[in-house]
Amino acid sequence: MENMQYGEELVREFLVFRGFTATLQCFDAELGTDIGKGFQVDRMLNLIFSVYIPKFQPDKLLSLLNFFKRYITSTAESAYLATLLKLELSILRCYVVHALQSGKTEKVVEFFGMKGNDMLHTNPDWTCWFAIPYLKNPNLDPQFRIYFSREWYDALQLSVRNFFCVVFNGSRLPAILKISSEKNTVHRLKKDIKQLNLKLSQLQALLEEKEAHLIQQKSESALVPAVKKDQIGDVPTINAESLLRGMCEEGIPFCKDDQGAVASSAPLLDESESRQHYNYNAPQKFISFMSSDSICSSSYAHPGEERQGSPYTENGETALEELPEVKVDFQETFLGHTSPISRCRFSASGDNIASASVDGTVRIWTYDPSTPSSRNATIYCGTEITALDWDCKSDRLLLIGTADGRIKAWNVDAKRVVCDLSTSKQFSRVLDVKCSPVEPIFVSAAASKGQVTNSIQTLGFASLTVWNMKTWKAMSVLPLGEDPPAITSLCFNHNGKILAASAIDGMIHMFDMAAGLQITGWPAHDSAISSILFGPDETSIFSLGIDGKIFEWSLQNPGQVLWSRNCSRFCKPTSASCRHEMALDANGKRLLVTSDLVRAPIYQVQGDMNGLRTLPHSAAITTVDWHPTLPIFLTGSADNSVRVTSIL
Repeated sequence: MENMQYGEELVREFLVFRGFTATLQCFDAELGTDIGKGFQVDRMLNLIFSVYIPKFQPDKLLSLLNFFKRYITSTAESAYLATLLKLELSILRCYVVHALQSGKTEKVVEFFGMKGNDMLHTNPDWTCWFAIPYLKNPNLDPQFRIYFSREWYDALQLSVRNFFCVVFNGSRLPAILKISSEKNTVHRLKKDIKQLNLKLSQLQALLEEKEAHLIQQKSESALVPAVKKDQIGDVPTINAESLLRGMCEEGIPFCKDDQGAVASSAPLLDESESRQHYNYNAPQKFISFMSSDSICSSSYAHPGEERQGSPYTENGETALEELPEVKVDFQETFLGHTSPISRCRFSASGDNIASASVDGTVRIWTYDPSTPSSRNATIYCGTEITALDWDCKSDRLLLIGTADGRIKAWNVDAKRVVCDLSTSKQFSRVLDVKCSPVEPIFVSAAASKGQVTNSIQTLGFASLTVWNMKTWKAMSVLPLGEDPPAITSLCFNHNGKILAASAIDGMIHMFDMAAGLQITGWPAHDSAISSILFGPDETSIFSLGIDGKIFEWSLQNPGQVLWSRNCSRFCKPTSASCRHEMALDANGKRLLVTSDLVRAPIYQVQGDMNGLRTLPHSAAITTVDWHPTLPIFLTGSADNSVRVTSIL
């Protein structure tokens, strides 16, 4: 939004500078109508189905559809044009049907008279529709009956919503909106150049000083008289026999035969000296230790790197080293933590980042030097951090779940904990927290302690609690049945009406948040599920098992697998505190997964590409996240670092 306002101010400034006052007036008038509605899906649906169609405004409806046709044609996503044309046909038919249901037959005749020729020229299927205003009961006609049904209307709304979700998430920003980002980039580059020039000046001064010192030494050496070679150049001859005799006097043993054989041999001098100062076998032991250590270093300094060298595929899956490396625009590394990273998350706008380490510390920071750092903070929770989530509607609140059953709400503006909640004593470990994208509520998944072990599958029973973020009190508990297995991951759909939850028994549960009831569920994995995500158009859902298997499940046909990958080579079962995660980019086309190796895979969900691999950390990658709008991702590692990587 900040970039949008900045771009609008630039346009106003240009129009005033050129004296285009009439254009400026039109610009301000169109801003008031905002035909694109900021590319917000719900506002667009409301405009089409609650304003233009019910109020019989076909001109504005066609103008809006033509606007999106031009927009899609001007972007790289021109493949969506065919889908938009089909949706346009259905939307206009919806307008005709609504007019007939409202008894406004004259509106249909007027609409066909105004746009009939163009519509017939574009699509011959309109021919039979020209007779519909003159039918007595068109809703009973077999040719038109389906268009008068509620099911067809609901399906049309869902299709339009899904289409706009895909288009808006993958939309290319206009060049003028990139000016602000490019200005920040130029500012950062100028700062880097200034620092490099300063360093260059220092190095040049040091070089000149060294050269002056060297010239001075040469001039001084020229004044020193020549010395005879036998005085300073020759090494004095050492009598080996007297040296050996001295060694005997000091008690160092040697063989007499060896003495007679090598008494006049110069190499014996070095060997005798080494015997005098070291145990003879010590050098051999030291070399053996170094060789062994070198082998260990090559095997374990970068876990899995040696395995990556083996050119094989498992179950038809491409090995990680065979994937091309990402092409990086820039990369920043945050080194503010002193222990391995357990969670890292972008805020709703992507301006701020929250990262947690296993020592119970949460850091809030920004990677962009142009972003104000007034919100930067360090939060000490004193226990293991098991969950992080930002308020979806703003960057103001951060929720922190801990292993001792606490949920803290941190206000980034006030820089303090505004609420410290506690789950019940029975469920004393928070596994995940997730904020609703629409309502001021969040859901927490907690579990009883279970067995004391590192396996995620040995957690106790589950509890799902819905909390009010205004009163900070529990509202309800979602039903899971008697003694349910622990819930490991939560995910809301776009409007917060559906909540997906994954469990350690491999089940996926779907809840209707309005009714507070479970609506469906199916067994997705043979082992515990570590992470779950809704797909980009929300007609599918992704699940990652602790066995390293990834599935994309159809929500229209629950239990049907649409896409899968096996990343068990570099995604092995881990403890509950460091369970593996996955994250989808803003377009929903790239899936980033954590890894036990120093690199992580980025799978191409759609298309023929197998995927990419990230730049390496120096240890395993324990947590991942994507920027909400840009091709920028986060990777947290067991080497205590968090990296922000922008890819081309």
